[in-house]
Amino acid sequence: MLKNNTSSLFSLPEGIHFINCATRGPFSKAVEQAGIDAIQQFSPSIHQIRPDDFFERAWVVRELFDQLINSQDKERLAIIPSVSYAMAVVARNLYRKSGLRAGQHILLLGEEFPSDVYAWSRVCKELSLTIVTVPMPDSEAVGREWNARILEAINEDTALVVMPHVHWQYGIKFEIEKIAERSRTVNALVAIDGTQSVSALDFDVQKVKPDMLVCAAYKWLMGPYGMGLAYFGEFFDGGIPLEESWMARQESNLFYKLTEYQENYRPKAYRYNVGEHSHFIQMPMLEVALREKLAWGCDSIQAHCQSLWQQPVQKLAKLGVQFEPEAERAHHLVGIRLPASTDVVKVQQALEARKVIVAARGQGIRVSPHLYNTDADMNALVEALADVLT
Repeated sequence: MLKNNTSSLFSLPEGIHFINCATRGPFSKAVEQAGIDAIQQFSPSIHQIRPDDFFERAWVVRELFDQLINSQDKERLAIIPSVSYAMAVVARNLYRKSGLRAGQHILLLGEEFPSDVYAWSRVCKELSLTIVTVPMPDSEAVGREWNARILEAINEDTALVVMPHVHWQYGIKFEIEKIAERSRTVNALVAIDGTQSVSALDFDVQKVKPDMLVCAAYKWLMGPYGMGLAYFGEFFDGGIPLEESWMARQESNLFYKLTEYQENYRPKAYRYNVGEHSHFIQMPMLEVALREKLAWGCDSIQAHCQSLWQQPVQKLAKLGVQFEPEAERAHHLVGIRLPASTDVVKVQQALEARKVIVAARGQGIRVSPHLYNTDADMNALVEALADVLT
C-alpha cells in the first residue's frame, strides 16, 4: 500500500491539473519505458524470435489480470481489443443459452456507454427478443433507488443483464453481487463492463460470478489503447468466436505443423482472443501497468481519492453543486451535478482554460482522480468552479 501520491512516477505536464483518468489513464514512466525498450529490442533481436514468443507474454498478462480480479483460472481470460468486441462475443453466443425463448428481454441501464448498448439490436431481431432499459431515477438517493429498480426488473423474462460496475458518467456504484445473484435465480446471463472500475475499485470474480467481465486497458489499467482483457465463464466454453484465428487452435505454437489444420480450439476462453494478440510492443507495456496496479492496490486508490474529496465536497455544495451520497458512489470517479440550466460543455471549457482537466458527461462534470493527484489539483478544481458558477 502506498502512503504518498505517485506523481513522481508519471511524466504529467507541470502546471496542468489532470483529474481525468476516466477518459484516458496516463502511462507511468515505467510503462513508457517498457514500450521504448520493446521497440529498441525488436529489430536487434528479430532473428531470435521463437514461435513461443507469440504466446508467452500474453500468458503472463493473463496471470496478472487473474490476480487483479481473482478469477482463479487464467484460461478463462482473453486478450480483446475493445469492450464492444467482448459484448459482440456475448451477442454471438446468446442463442446457445438454455431456456432462451422469444419474447424475453435484455436488460440495460439508461445513459449507459454506447459499447454496452449497440451490440443488442441485431441479436434481438434475430432471436425475437426485446430490450428493457432501467432509466436513472430522478431521486436524491439515485444509487439506492436505481439498484432497487434493477433488481425489481430482473425476472423470468430476463435473458441477459448488461451492467457496469460503476456508472461511467456519475460514478454510481451498482450492487453487482446482488444483481448477479438475482440474475442466476432466473437463469439470466450477466455481462459486466468493468472498464471504469477494475484496478481502482475491488472486483472479485469469485464473489460476483459474472458470465462475462470486460475491461479496456487504456483507462484505469493505464495501459495501451486498443487492448483489453475479458473473463468468460463456463457458459462460453465451446462457444462461437468472432474470429477463426490460427492462434486459437491446438498446437498453434508448432509452426512447422500449421498446415496440419486443427479442428480443436485451445481450452476455454482462448478462442475469444483477438487475432494477432501477441502485441509485441504493447503487451510489455500492459504487463508493467498490471504489475503496478497490483502493487498499488484498490484500497490505496480508494482511500487516497476519498481523502482528496473531503474538503471539495463541502465547498462545492455551497455553490449549488450536488453529489451522490458517499456510500453510493466510488471515490475515483465522481459526477458533479451542476445547477439546472448550466451548460456543462462551457463549464468544462472554462475549467480547461484554467488548466483543470475534467470531462463533461451527461448533466454534470465527471472528475476522476488517481494516486498521482494532490490536494493542489482539487483546490484548483474548486477555485475554477467557483469562478465559473458565481
